[in-house]
Amino acid sequence: MLAETICSAVSAAGLGIAAIAAYRKRFLSAARIAAYALVPLGLVMTGAVAWIADTAFSPVAWAGFGVLGLAWLLLLSTRAVERRRAGRAGAAVAEAAPRAAAPGAPAPPRAVTGKPRAAEPAGDDFSDIEAILKKHGI
Repeated sequence: MLAETICSAVSAAGLGIAAIAAYRKRFLSAARIAAYALVPLGLVMTGAVAWIADTAFSPVAWAGFGVLGLAWLLLLSTRAVERRRAGRAGAAVAEAAPRAAAPGAPAPPRAVTGKPRAAEPAGDDFSDIEAILKKHGI
């Protein structure tokens, strides 16, 4: 009962503010404020406020939220373990792949890459960006 009264008072105050905005010739703002002000009143009329109020003060509902949280944590932890195992299995397969060749088979040819760049650390390739900057005189 108290929640419904509070929502109705908030709606009435919002509609009053919307009326003041309309009086000041700000019709778009007035319509937007009126729309927001009617939301609590609509929630009261649909019964959602009563349901929320009953849920907020129910120990069984809070226990249910706790169970949902526990289920969520279990799902997240199992996904993390699966990802970790998949990462280890993928690394093991990648390491075993070169060793799987037959003992008498020739080694696969390596790609010729040229000289390694001494100025750049491995993994940071900014040569394209540097070329663009030099092209524009920067």
